[in-house]
Amino acid sequence: MKFARILAGSVLAASVSTAAIAQDDSLDTPEERLSYTIGMDIGSSLSEQGMELDLDLLVEALRASYNGEETRLTQEEALAERDAFMQRRQQQMEAQREEEAGANLEAGQAFLAQNRERDDVMETESGLQYRVVEEGDGASPSAEDRVTVHYKGTLIDGTEFDSSYARGEPATFALNQVIPGWTEGVQLMSEGAKYEFFIPSELAYGEQGRPGPIGPNATLIFEVELLEVADSESQE
Repeated sequence: MKFARILAGSVLAASVSTAAIAQDDSLDTPEERLSYTIGMDIGSSLSEQGMELDLDLLVEALRASYNGEETRLTQEEALAERDAFMQRRQQQMEAQREEEAGANLEAGQAFLAQNRERDDVMETESGLQYRVVEEGDGASPSAEDRVTVHYKGTLIDGTEFDSSYARGEPATFALNQVIPGWTEGVQLMSEGAKYEFFIPSELAYGEQGRPGPIGPNATLIFEVELLEVADSESQE
């Protein structure tokens, strides 16, 4: 919940004229149009937060505060209520995240268990699963090497969250600076190879997940082409 954004909108609203809008609903003056515009901004911001509000009370408090009239709550009481709301919202978000993490973990385990039955899928001791799409005949990297790859990452439901193909250029990085599933998996490859990796959450982003579509405990799928290996010493 971004209270600062809402409060900023409220302060801005209090800085403009509160001239009544004509009965014919016209917005003729700059003050009327600006007042209405700010109302739209505040309404949209509040709606995005998913809060249940009494709009009549909201307008009453806004008008009283703007006009310097006595309000039903003191500033101390309002601050306490704001803090209590923030705490409730944080608890709700944590509960939702825990529920999502449990669902993702269960779905990922079921997916990997089914995937394990495929004849073309192999699994390492760590739980990393992979499928050889095409073998290469070049060098294989160590964990300390830098590699250049093309790749596409998806969730198990097919949602694509990253792709060097879509960006139109490969990625280069140190192999020991990525998620464990990548560090382990790409070392199995040779230059020119293309593999598909099925990475359990503990070898990916774990319970933290990532901003965007990669939620907590998400199992990830990557298609990876190893284009080039450059050892770390040659890059110094």
